Amino acid sequence: MAEAIAIDGLSQFVRNLKALDRETPKALRLAFNAAADVVVQDARAGIPTRSGKAKGSVKARSTQTASRIVGGGNRAPYYPWLDFGGRVGRNHSIKRPFLAEGRYIYRAYFDNRAKYVELLEAALIDAASRVGIEVD
Repeated sequence: MAEAIAIDGLSQFVRNLKALDRETPKALRLAFNAAADVVVQDARAGIPTRSGKAKGSVKARSTQTASRIVGGGNRAPYYPWLDFGGRVGRNHSIKRPFLAEGRYIYRAYFDNRAKYVELLEAALIDAASRVGIEVD
């Protein structure tokens, strides 16, 4: 499976930013979403389209301390089957080869990991410089 990108001290960094300026951590969430959009766009490009619901369900959902990419939901509950495979339907009659590493989101993440990390790093540096913290 995918290794999460962990940033040591991120929660404390966000708390300290919030103490200096209440708006900066909110901007950080938007920057995390922008970084995740690189992966979202690549993942959407590979998803097969019949109605477009599965493709549209892949979105960036970030918080002030985490960047996430999700797919599926109520509008496309079949998305996990598209991405990972398995058996569905009456008596599990429809089979798609199972891939633990997925076909779309994880593949897009691994293909764009360097750009994703670069954008996350730029967002953190930008947030720090907005409140007057020098970063080398």
